[in-house]
Amino acid sequence: MKKNFFLLMSILIFSLLNAQTAEVAESDKIIGIWEVGSGKARVKITKYGDKFGGKIVWLKEPTYPDGNKKVDKNNPDETKREVPLLGYNNLLGFSYKGKAEYAGGTIYDPENGNTYNCVIVLKDDNLLEVRGYIGVQLFGRTDNWKRVVLKEK
Repeated sequence: MKKNFFLLMSILIFSLLNAQTAEVAESDKIIGIWEVGSGKARVKITKYGDKFGGKIVWLKEPTYPDGNKKVDKNNPDETKREVPLLGYNNLLGFSYKGKAEYAGGTIYDPENGNTYNCVIVLKDDNLLEVRGYIGVQLFGRTDNWKRVVLKEK
């Protein structure tokens, strides 16, 4: 009887661990480098703790015509207007909600200096649907980001 109980408990524990591992692997599919719809920037999405965020790692035009690095000139906080855009954290605080959806985070748009609530949906392994909005999702804008696959040299 004890032997059957331990066997049953072992199977149950293994099943639970396996299910948790599958959800972690599913949630981590968003990790990588993504090119925004306009092609002007690439954002690297990473995991920190149980949250996801992203930072700008590439700009099509990283400098102004005078040769100076592009900075966050439209930030409403004047103390941040000289911060370089390369390396800027523009996605913060996303949690995996299941069914390929990440929510609860914000997206910062350096082109206008605004921060929006945001929902991200992984449409397939190489396509993100990123929706920034104010208040309710109905009042927002959606952009499609494509995964960047770096070529090995």
